[in-house]
Amino acid sequence: MHLLTRTLPFLLGALTLLSAPSKFRDRPDVQAFIKAMANKHRFEPKALESLLGDIQLQEEVLALVKPSPTPSVKNWRLYRARCVEPLRIRNGVEFWRSNAAALAKAEKEFGVPAEIIVAILGVETHYGRSMGRFPVLPTLATLAFDFPESPTKARRSALFLRELEEYLLLCRETNQDPTTFLGSYAGAIGIPQFLPSSIRAQALDFDGDGRVDLRASAGDAIGSVARFLVAHGWEKGRATLWPLSRDRGTLKAIRAKADGAAEPKWRMGELLDAGIHPVTGIPTKVFRKKEADTRVVIVDLPTPNRPTEYHLGLKNFYVITRYNRSFFYAMSVVDLGSALKRAKARR
Repeated sequence: MHLLTRTLPFLLGALTLLSAPSKFRDRPDVQAFIKAMANKHRFEPKALESLLGDIQLQEEVLALVKPSPTPSVKNWRLYRARCVEPLRIRNGVEFWRSNAAALAKAEKEFGVPAEIIVAILGVETHYGRSMGRFPVLPTLATLAFDFPESPTKARRSALFLRELEEYLLLCRETNQDPTTFLGSYAGAIGIPQFLPSSIRAQALDFDGDGRVDLRASAGDAIGSVARFLVAHGWEKGRATLWPLSRDRGTLKAIRAKADGAAEPKWRMGELLDAGIHPVTGIPTKVFRKKEADTRVVIVDLPTPNRPTEYHLGLKNFYVITRYNRSFFYAMSVVDLGSALKRAKARR
């Protein structure tokens, strides 16, 4: 007998309904999803109908993901100030010291620096202090079947439909009640804020207690973040970025080439030929010989009424953007990691 059928009575009792009855069970798209789950993964259709049919749309989730009619101006300095600030640094050093063994183990096994792992957990959930308050099952269903109108609606709906599928599989595989998980308004779970697909693919029992628990185990969160980064191409021993010279020629050339593309598509030799000079401490001729074929991404960080900051992101910077596809996010992780490392050394 399938897990969902065995646990159906308490699943239904645990479902949190809002004021009005839902029409989910009558919808053709929901019925198509149920049929696909039955055919592909051998779920019991009646059990899924009962589980999904009474879910109420999450209006607050829809409001949070709805595109603003007046998009905000990008502000790197404001974004950074929210992430790289004294309390997060102080708590991050405490988290680092409390989990030193797990972080050292992750560095050794995966080659990811401890400060990057701690910084990601700090930016994501303030080291587990803020893991989200939204029920994951109705959140994913809402985003899968009723994503707000936008140019990206089809793509985003498909993504969350896949995450709903992955979530139900995860709960069946781990014998957990799918109505008990809380997460972000995008359905991300636990200290590292993994989506269900990432939990199934990358999450680790890193503390050795026989189960994966990203909500309560700092060790599991640490190992899982390191494994995620390596799976996306992290290069051991390599930097995340190179700062750029502030000379007029470099700034003019970098402005002309900055296009917001996240992929490391620029060949370093090509950028050197264009007059773009990174600050590496290595003589230019030696650097060119060594790094001419290295691919980098041009990282632009605009702030209103201030000069845009530019860096050259290496493969490891790109890998951090696989966690969150934002230059602001990845740069905040790098900067917070550096701040944490300095603060830890002082204490």
